[in-house]
Amino acid sequence: MLHLTPEARTDPRVGFYPGTFDPVTFGHLDIIHRASALFDRLLVGVAVNEGKQPLLDLEARLAALRHEVARLPHADRIEVVGFDTLLVDAVRQAGAGTVVRGLRSGGDFDYESQLSGALRRLAPEIETVFLLSSEEHRSTASRIVKEIARLGGDISPFVSEDVARIVLSKLGRGPT
Repeated sequence: MLHLTPEARTDPRVGFYPGTFDPVTFGHLDIIHRASALFDRLLVGVAVNEGKQPLLDLEARLAALRHEVARLPHADRIEVVGFDTLLVDAVRQAGAGTVVRGLRSGGDFDYESQLSGALRRLAPEIETVFLLSSEEHRSTASRIVKEIARLGGDISPFVSEDVARIVLSKLGRGPT
């Protein structure tokens, strides 16, 4: 878990990609892979976000994400951390100067531009960059993956085998 330190400084070469990652999808991993090539260091911040009523607890999401990220080409530049603070506080504590956000659609842009504007007012020193999801991942959303899994559908087009096992186990449909 990130802990605030008053001396933390932001560095534009350090990116922070926040999300709930419940569960981590191929779309998330695509953004992480591409963002890790743009920054000297990329922190993937896993938000507690009880308001979204996550299927997986924070520890399961952190473990799954760390496992998946370890397979990426720039894994040595990526760190997965949990946070339960305001995004701006987590970014500052991490020393990041840039927030990375993935966009799938115009609806995402509307929401993300509002979030970016609020972040800019709270922390003008922190920039936000948007990465457009690859075409094959534009329909991938964690909430859709969970709904497909709950209704007995095949989630393998959206998540790795390891993540699918975790999700199905949590839903009582597979080994633990």
